[in-house]
Amino acid sequence: MQIFNQKEALIQFLQKEKKENKTIGLVPTMGALHKGHLSLVEKALNNNDIVVVSIFVNPTQFDNKTDLEKYPKTFEKDVETLKTASENIIVFAPTAANIYDDDISSETFDFDGLEFEMEGKFRTGHFDGVGTIVKKLFTIVEPDNAYFGEKDFQQLQIIRKMVEKSKLPVTIIGCPISREESGLAMSSRNERLDNEIRKEAAFIYKTISEAKEKFGTESALDTVNWIKSQFDLHPNFSLEYAEIADEKTLKPVKMKEKNKDYRLFVAVYANEIRLIDNIALN
Repeated sequence: MQIFNQKEALIQFLQKEKKENKTIGLVPTMGALHKGHLSLVEKALNNNDIVVVSIFVNPTQFDNKTDLEKYPKTFEKDVETLKTASENIIVFAPTAANIYDDDISSETFDFDGLEFEMEGKFRTGHFDGVGTIVKKLFTIVEPDNAYFGEKDFQQLQIIRKMVEKSKLPVTIIGCPISREESGLAMSSRNERLDNEIRKEAAFIYKTISEAKEKFGTESALDTVNWIKSQFDLHPNFSLEYAEIADEKTLKPVKMKEKNKDYRLFVAVYANEIRLIDNIALN
């Protein structure tokens, strides 16, 4: 396994590989890797000659400094985790100064309004930070394919929009949500949950799964109100939002229409730890 900490060295290495017409897959991560990340890596390994996994906790996408400071950093463990998938993975673990050229700030993007829905209402500047780091990674790695999990579905759609508007030559591949046995969506933040709350968090997936059934016969408003009522009864979880949206525009649904794909999104606090999840409704 090769590990690069400097973008210049990685670029030089990849340029040699590209001369042999090898395809490159990129899996961007912020570390604290789990089976969900590995599922992306395995898909990339199956579809590309070379796989680059970036491990970088990106400061510009955190609107909460405390959240950034508490984000788990487990690099040595992450490398061992990746080795279980393949010894041939390229790891890119830069410093913020290297990847940002000492100017650690976000570019401003226009994502055609996708950035103002759901997460955008609660995390100021978050998607500018996401767009900035992903664009930088695409420029450095120049991947043929890049892999993102559907747990961050809004982020996935925003990256697709950035690629479309910036005319970047990369195919974005969304991968299904990986879940723990309880149904809880796998996330690096889950490691911060105590064992009891982690078990109880199965309630989140159970609730959105039942809401999916309700949406088949009830309106979007009634379904969302039912979700809110369920969380009101659960003292260990605080619902920040529940929203049913059009998958393409991410706009909230007022009236169901035929031939449109809808998805339910939730953000939940378990004590001070923020968890998100979503489920396709069609």
